[in-house]
Amino acid sequence: MGERGQASRLRSRLLQRLRRDGGGRAADPDRPANRPGDAAGAVLMLRRKRRLAETVACVAAAIMLCLGLAEWQPFRTAEARVYDFLATLAPPSVAGVSAEDGGIVVVAVDEPSFAEVGLQWPWPRDLHARLVHALRAAGARAIGLDFVFAEPSSEAADRALASALGPDVVLAADESVIETPHMTQLIRTEPLPEFVAAGARVGLASVSLDPDGVLRRLPAAEDGFGRELLLAAGAEAASPSPPVGALIRPMGPARSYPTISYYQALDPENFLPPGMLKDKIVVVGRSLQMAIPAETGGADSFATSFTSKTGTLVPGVEIQATITDNLRHGLAVERAGLPLVGLAVTAASLLAGLAAWRPAGLTTILLGAVFVGAVLAASLCAFFLGQIFLPPLAPSLAVACVLAPLAARDITEERAMRRAVTRAFGHYLAPAQVERLARDPAALKLGGEKRELTILFSDIRNFTSLAESLKDEPERLTHLINRLLTPLSEAVLDQGGTIDKFIGDCIMAFWNAPLDDADHAVHAVQAGLAMLAAVETLNGELAAELGATAPTLSVGVGINTGTCIVGNMGSASRFDYSVLGDAVNYAARLEGASKECGVPLLIGAATAAAVKERLGPLLVARIAVKGRSGVAPVYTVLSGEPVDAGRRDGFDAAVEALLAGQPGGEAAFAGEGALQGLYATIAAREAAQSGVAGPAGAAPEAKRAS
Repeated sequence: MGERGQASRLRSRLLQRLRRDGGGRAADPDRPANRPGDAAGAVLMLRRKRRLAETVACVAAAIMLCLGLAEWQPFRTAEARVYDFLATLAPPSVAGVSAEDGGIVVVAVDEPSFAEVGLQWPWPRDLHARLVHALRAAGARAIGLDFVFAEPSSEAADRALASALGPDVVLAADESVIETPHMTQLIRTEPLPEFVAAGARVGLASVSLDPDGVLRRLPAAEDGFGRELLLAAGAEAASPSPPVGALIRPMGPARSYPTISYYQALDPENFLPPGMLKDKIVVVGRSLQMAIPAETGGADSFATSFTSKTGTLVPGVEIQATITDNLRHGLAVERAGLPLVGLAVTAASLLAGLAAWRPAGLTTILLGAVFVGAVLAASLCAFFLGQIFLPPLAPSLAVACVLAPLAARDITEERAMRRAVTRAFGHYLAPAQVERLARDPAALKLGGEKRELTILFSDIRNFTSLAESLKDEPERLTHLINRLLTPLSEAVLDQGGTIDKFIGDCIMAFWNAPLDDADHAVHAVQAGLAMLAAVETLNGELAAELGATAPTLSVGVGINTGTCIVGNMGSASRFDYSVLGDAVNYAARLEGASKECGVPLLIGAATAAAVKERLGPLLVARIAVKGRSGVAPVYTVLSGEPVDAGRRDGFDAAVEALLAGQPGGEAAFAGEGALQGLYATIAAREAAQSGVAGPAGAAPEAKRAS
């Protein structure tokens, strides 16, 4: 036994030695390696070379792509939005920059001034002369009138203003570019020569907007309004020649500067604290106290970096004050040139390439996030410490352009490996276990798709009064509402609609999603008509059950057709299949406007066009809806047989005349019950609203829907 054990141990050691030395042959240090381990090393080396080549290719492609995008105007516009964000993070304090030399005060031609002065605009120039004298007497160092006095007015008024002017007054000039197919012409509008001869300075008040309509660039004119204002005040610009394309550092939203009304400045002794204007630079211009929405626009008002945050424009007079302070205190921000951007893009791409060298995983994602954070930090430091705007989008995009394709490659290889695992273990494990081993966990994703939908809103009329009358019987109120909502919901479902949600006593539904519906507008309107019929049926049932105490129910229906986003909306843990878009909001507004229009069913113009041939929509009104500019036609559809095209066109023409203030078309529909009744309803409504004036050039509109 001892000899057998010793032989066994010897045989085992020999096998181990053979394995170690290469499969049974004696190890020869002078013999070229040709072993399985060497083959595996060669494969690994080849894989590393391929991975290195792919990484270098992705880095080079990312650098070229991002540098190309950096010169693409839409991309530069996106970078400008980043500048807006940085510029509004910590704007310079008006009080802080004013502490050095008195600062700037804005004299606003505002609503209180119009009320006090009692004159139409433009005001007489002798009134401006009085203002100049009053400001000068109050101690103002320089006065800027942000008005272009290019045309003569009355001789006496012009003479009075000319006598008030001097080297401490700056008048505005304007430049405009007129482009035609044949030429581009630059037109400069100057003040009257007698005003310049009186000693007044002239400053160019024109500004240049970015392609997205936002004012960000500092005017480059040597005789700009702000520069001339500083010269008139005896001050010097901190940066006499800011770089071309330098960006304005905004001081804040509208009314950031100390502002007084024009009428107060006319009599500072009675309306202003003593010494308020002493040694101040005063800028005079139009500045309404009411914030002007950015989408509406306004005269001499501009979108600035703060507009994206506040949604309002900044008056031109405050723009001139901001430009003056940017010049006086050297606040302008220089945009980084292509070499600096290229350096940032290259550095970000190389760092991302290093992060992607290892197979993609959580560490890669974290490193990518760290690199993007470093880019943002560098952009912040350059902005606040060096007054240089280094756009972070291109370097951040470079990180994504490197990591994304390399991560996709790793994911593809990992999935291939999972398939290999499935094949390898399929003979040894149960199919369910193999599937569980190799399957990736499914994730629900938020998002949606763009589609043309028809949206319906239905709401119970006078629900507040009904709830008040049944406040002591909540069970009865609940039963009544459920009894009404049931047939209304069935009307939607019978026409193939999708009920989005119940909002109290309101139903929201839409058509053409998730299943396609070529006639979605027709089906929505038919559902609305079915709702009205269901309400009438329910009222009859309640009258038979309760007699004189039965409530009379009614609903308003608004329908609109338009492009929306439909899909899973909500949070990552809880969401609904719903729809978003302006067309949805408009449908809700139409439902609210149906009461003022005097009809239970109101549809938008797009829906009316879609159902015109089959359901015969009839014009009801032209309304202005909150959140939309202008007026738009709205229609209704009568139950029963649709009105033929000839009678429909005649009815619409009669309603158009009625809306234009020309009643008297009711005789044309005598004996036609439905048309006669609808026309009478519209005529009664217009008579009741005859005191409400519509917009110039348009028919009188129905009451604005909220």
